[in-house]
This record gives sequence, structure tokens and C-alpha cells, in this order.
Amino acid sequence: MTQVDFATLPHCGLLRRLGAILYDSLLLAAVLVLASGLAVWVLGGEASQPGNPFMTSYFFLVSFLFYAWFWMHGGQTLGMRAWRIRVQQADGRNISPPQALLRFIVAIFSWLVFGLGFLWSLFDKEKLAWHDRFSETVLVVIPKDI
Repeated sequence: MTQVDFATLPHCGLLRRLGAILYDSLLLAAVLVLASGLAVWVLGGEASQPGNPFMTSYFFLVSFLFYAWFWMHGGQTLGMRAWRIRVQQADGRNISPPQALLRFIVAIFSWLVFGLGFLWSLFDKEKLAWHDRFSETVLVVIPKDI
């Protein structure tokens, strides 16, 4: 295993980013199924009411915690690990809780505008999406020999 300077790694392109998103969305779906089972167990039938604002907030929080924990502890979700990418600050350090929250919220907005925030990375000279720019984070490609 070689020592690597994370600050000098190349930035991640859109296709690799989308591959990790697909992988992580499957994992997140499983986590949300478990979280909904817990909510139904605790709240009973109230949890399954359509439009329940508690459940919407609960799923938002569970989703945020899923991503933020991985991003702040090593910079990689399981999907990112499989696709050899890492989220970090420009100098290679792990991201902070405020950066994780901003990244998560702006990424949702990036999807809500028909993915334009992600497509932006195709035209950005540093391959950064909107949520990368706003949260001052970067996605880098991890070499195979690490």
C-alpha cells in the first residue's frame, strides 16, 4: 500500500459519480425500509398515513445521516468505495458537518431541477457539480493501488 496525497488526486467525472449514486441509492433504499419498519413499530398505524410530515422529516434525517456519516468518516459511502471515489475538502481533509449538510441539501436541489446541478460537472473545468461548489468539497478518484 502506498502513501497518497489526497489533495493532488484527479477530480471525478459524471459517469463514475452516477455509478456510485446508483449503488448508494440501493443501499439507502434498504436503510429506509428498516427505518420505516422501526417507525411503524414505534408509532403504529400513524406512521403509514399518506403525507405524514413526521415521516417525511424522519426519512430526510435518516437519508442525511446515512450520507453524512460516511462522508465525514473517511469520505466514502459504500458506493463511492466501489467506484473508487472520495469526497473531501480541496486540501484532502474530511468534510465538516456543515459542509455535509450543505452538500446534501444542494444535491437534492440539483436533482429537483432535472439533474442540472450534476450535468454542470460536464462543463465545469474542475468537474465540480453545484453541491461541490456550494459546499466547497471535491470528488476525487482514488488510485487502484491504495
